[in-house]
Amino acid sequence: MVRYDAIVIGAGMSGLAAGIRLAQMGKRTAVLERHYLWGGLNSFFKREGRRLDTGLHALTNYVPRGTPGAPLTKLLRQLRIPYEALELAPQGFSQTVFRVGGELVRLRYSNDRELLNSEIARVFPAERDGFARLLAALPTFSDESAEGFAASARTKLAEFLRDPLLIEMLMAGASYYGCPTERDMSWNDYGVLFRSIHVEGMARPEGGVKRVLDVLRERLAAEGGELRTRAGVKRIVVEQGVARGVELDDGSQLECECVLSSAGLVETHELCGLESDERDIGRLTFVETTTVLDCEPRELGHDATITFFNDGERFEYACPDALVDLRSGVLTCPNNYSSKTPLEEGCVRATVMANYAHWKALGAERYAQEKSRVYDEVQHTIAKFGPDTRLHARWSDTFTPLTIERYTGKRGGAVYGSPRKLRDGSGPVRGVHVIGTDQGLVGIVGTLLSGILIANRTLLAPQAAP
Repeated sequence: MVRYDAIVIGAGMSGLAAGIRLAQMGKRTAVLERHYLWGGLNSFFKREGRRLDTGLHALTNYVPRGTPGAPLTKLLRQLRIPYEALELAPQGFSQTVFRVGGELVRLRYSNDRELLNSEIARVFPAERDGFARLLAALPTFSDESAEGFAASARTKLAEFLRDPLLIEMLMAGASYYGCPTERDMSWNDYGVLFRSIHVEGMARPEGGVKRVLDVLRERLAAEGGELRTRAGVKRIVVEQGVARGVELDDGSQLECECVLSSAGLVETHELCGLESDERDIGRLTFVETTTVLDCEPRELGHDATITFFNDGERFEYACPDALVDLRSGVLTCPNNYSSKTPLEEGCVRATVMANYAHWKALGAERYAQEKSRVYDEVQHTIAKFGPDTRLHARWSDTFTPLTIERYTGKRGGAVYGSPRKLRDGSGPVRGVHVIGTDQGLVGIVGTLLSGILIANRTLLAPQAAP
């Protein structure tokens, strides 16, 4: 039986980062991935000669090379990755757009934080001072206070801002890019997410998410770690409350001293043979459409990189009663980053909230019909806030909550995992540590930092008894 010092379940961003860090410290490490491609939710696929991203809209927390104290700077130093290796193309500008009374209310922002300040002054002049106080009070990655995790983001925003519409607009981006709970989130989580989008900024790796994944895979190999694809984990072998190894889908077993799992809180407990609490299963999931165009989005009058849109004054972030909720969503145009090498074709991605149970209940024929119908409805919706793709589509694809569940293993297709997070990664089984989304850090940078953080803590933890 093959023995490792550490086994990492899942070759997504957090799993690869954890594997690199463990291998750097001399641990014999294997990163196990059920599918033939690594990356998890943030991966890529090929259709008809095109390589397309899944998951990644933007690498948030973008900062210039060498910015001291920034999360991106910290993780690159920990993983010994040169800044230039990611080949980051900054955004031009992004925006949050609400349709109120038939008129569009727009806030633009970019990697220059002064743009958002000026937009607040233009659209909500009475809120300039309150917004400045809000920025000064935002929690950071390092803020672990219990009070901050207990406090409501909406309640805290109302302490600084008086205009309800501005509060709704400032909730949209942070919610769509990492909130696992309906309608609200903790103040600490809001601070991290808001900073990652609006204070630091966004960029896209040249060539898409594959650039980041290739760098991580190469670093893992260089440090002596193993990446094993088509190696799904059937169960974590537990003896007397201590993890001893894993059993793979093919029945083979691997021994180890510790397991770091990016499978998710509920999914990891089930791998350990523990009963799951239904309250820990996330309800928030999405449908995303990808449309390849016969022109650039700019030629259709759309220059923004990311657009968070909402129809109405109130932003409702919750599992919808129908298959999808078309009242809000995210519109992404990868062509609109400042890339050195332009994309060969125009591309528009649109994301809206979805109901997993309703999609799951459809039969095969009805499922295909509803995917087609929802695609058309999403294109009609985004035409109100951005480019009209309907006369310019060369090719299209749609993924649903069932697609997410299939390729990530996340129960219910819950992109941001369980509403309950394990901040220190620990659980009821000794030697098993949760990393990734259900550790509590989100986004590309947050997920990478999660793998590093828990790997570092694991290295310092006492070894399991023999």
